[in-house]
Amino acid sequence: MTTISDILFVISNGLLIPVILLLLLLLMKAAVTLAGLYGRYRCHRLITKSLIPILHDYSPEKMPDLYDGLAAYGGSIFSKTLKNIMDHSRDKAYCDHELANYQVEVQRILSKDRMLVKFGPMFGLMGTLIPMGPALVGLGTGDLTAMAYNMQVAFATTVVGMVIAAIGLLSLQINQRFYAKSLNDLEYLYRKMTEE
Repeated sequence: MTTISDILFVISNGLLIPVILLLLLLLMKAAVTLAGLYGRYRCHRLITKSLIPILHDYSPEKMPDLYDGLAAYGGSIFSKTLKNIMDHSRDKAYCDHELANYQVEVQRILSKDRMLVKFGPMFGLMGTLIPMGPALVGLGTGDLTAMAYNMQVAFATTVVGMVIAAIGLLSLQINQRFYAKSLNDLEYLYRKMTEE
């Protein structure tokens, strides 16, 4: 039994460096997400504001102006999907397929945020538990310096993992709310276009 525990201890300690490297990689991704969060939030707000007049008072003549206004916000998937639906509004199968593709693309975008939410705490917990073994060994042998260093690593990885998850959750909430509303708006506009 001691041999098996020693093998597991060696494997566990060998995972510490890869876990810390993955945490640093996720932290960089979270920093990039946080840096772009305000821009995405602003773009979502401007798109929503542009849609309000046509959602409250729909007319086919306003649709090209709406698209031109949305095109100014870059090649967002919302404006691309709306343009494709406008161009093929008489083809129900195509428009249904385009709306389904929009949902798939939204899930792909949201999966990046979900990855931060899930993997941040997971690797943070691994980074917490792995150094606890050497810390307890250091405590048992009276090497308080080794114990203190390992506890410092354990707490640091926990904090980094939680920061990654917090950034991912913030981004996920903002994006989820916008994309759910925008899908509803696309479906409404498509129904209005096909009524004529």
